[in-house]
Amino acid sequence: MKINGPQSSGPASRPTRPGQASGGFSLGGATAASGAGAKSGVAAMSGPTSVASLMALQGVEGVEGPQERRRRAIRRGHRLLDRLEALKLAHLAAQGDADALRALTQAGGEDRPESDDVTLNAVLDQVDLRVAVELAKAAVAGN
Repeated sequence: MKINGPQSSGPASRPTRPGQASGGFSLGGATAASGAGAKSGVAAMSGPTSVASLMALQGVEGVEGPQERRRRAIRRGHRLLDRLEALKLAHLAAQGDADALRALTQAGGEDRPESDDVTLNAVLDQVDLRVAVELAKAAVAGN
């Protein structure tokens, strides 16, 4: 089945300019959109111009669900474990571990998002305790 446009009953013609379709539709820019809107009697629309506008449209500003809190808590736990591993490797290699301690202190100082998962919170409590022990050991050794 072949559908013809309102102007002709013959085969569809090729666009006259690159980016302009035969029916007056164009993805070119504001001038092409306003020209197409003027032809069909429809006003041209402009979309939001910034990320803040998009976030406001979505209504997600400041809204965090339980799954996002859980993801953030898991990511923080992984970061802390990675820093503890780096500190362990620095001790084993008998290298200066000042950089590893600094990274561990920074990661340990981040806010901890609370998850609804009791088991996850228990594991994160253990990781936080281990971080506190390592930082205390470093403080005693430094004095």
